[in-house]
Amino acid sequence: TSVLVDGDRISRITRGSIEAPRGTNRIDGSGKFLMPGLMDMHIHLRGSIEVTPEGLSAMTTDRSIGIRLLHSYLYSGVTSVYDAGNVPDYILGLRSDERSGELAGPRIFATGAIVTYPGSHGSNDWGTLVDDWPEAKPTLDAHIEREPDIVKLTYEERGWGAREMIPILPVELMQQIIQYYNDRGIRSTVHTSSEYRARQAIFAGVDTLAHPIIQGPVTESFAKLMGAKKTPMVTTLTIGENYSRLAEHPEYLDEPLYQATVPADEIEILKTERREEYQERKWTWWMKIMTTVAQENLRIINDAGGVLVAGTDQSSGPALHRELELLADAGIPASEIVRIATLNGAVFLGKERELGSIEEGKIADMLLLGADPTVDINNAKDILEVIKGGELVDRSGLNLPVNE
Repeated sequence: TSVLVDGDRISRITRGSIEAPRGTNRIDGSGKFLMPGLMDMHIHLRGSIEVTPEGLSAMTTDRSIGIRLLHSYLYSGVTSVYDAGNVPDYILGLRSDERSGELAGPRIFATGAIVTYPGSHGSNDWGTLVDDWPEAKPTLDAHIEREPDIVKLTYEERGWGAREMIPILPVELMQQIIQYYNDRGIRSTVHTSSEYRARQAIFAGVDTLAHPIIQGPVTESFAKLMGAKKTPMVTTLTIGENYSRLAEHPEYLDEPLYQATVPADEIEILKTERREEYQERKWTWWMKIMTTVAQENLRIINDAGGVLVAGTDQSSGPALHRELELLADAGIPASEIVRIATLNGAVFLGKERELGSIEEGKIADMLLLGADPTVDINNAKDILEVIKGGELVDRSGLNLPVNE
């Protein structure tokens, strides 16, 4: 098969060769595999805040950290990311630079400030806090002026994993907020962790779910609901599994993608100080157990026809490949994981007409691989070329340890 790219779009796909204008750059893909660019639909780009199991704490903004991590995504074949909550000036500034071409990185879609109830999950100095209707409208208008790609809400009272109870967004207010954004053409996603809260959010009109069910096994009826409603659910297994993985198997940091994208001094800290910290946390071992529950829940929902979307809740390209490994460990076939990591991400964004598959008329975000990812999802790491918007990415020019 030949694929012709004109500008940033795929203009023609055909069996055999294609007559192309003189001077067209030809890439020989004989014996190789072309797939859409990977998509991580739940990140919190580091460089502005520090994320801990206890919550968020402010830190000095450092764009250089964020830029390196964005480069790690491109190097790892991730051509689109969705930042699900961050300091608005930081992430929206990076989004602007990426869209103008000033910054090399994946396509950045962002919420900016999370919208939630005072004292609830994600409320902080830069959150958008609402507690009444219609008094909330001016506050939401100020958030909408920043042009979020998706509004992220949190619907979480905690009380799980030995966490303290916190205030929760009233479901009636959540419904008003979702409708307000939808009426302005903006999709919504919501942080939930239990089947009960996910059900409430779905019937309040939320467009997507930012996390899997992790508090316990899903019911058969919930799996059927997900199959019927087709509400995209982001997988985010890696964030919980990451603690025990580092505590028990720090050797994963010796894998090529980590060595290529993570600075040596950071790897050393992870293997020593951070590892000891994780080994001592009860949270680490609770999440190890519950991650297996979430994996089984995702398999059941996928088997029922639900729409799963790859996302890590982390901040690096290699993390997405770990997410795909965990989906495979859950028993989901590699061929289905490819779709979960590409086209379903575009469905999550509401941009499936533009992104997520190799089709005529779509944006040319593609990976050329040396092995077949539909046979083994780890073959998605065998990256020969990254193409974003019809342009070959110079992976050797990215600001990463592999290029030092």
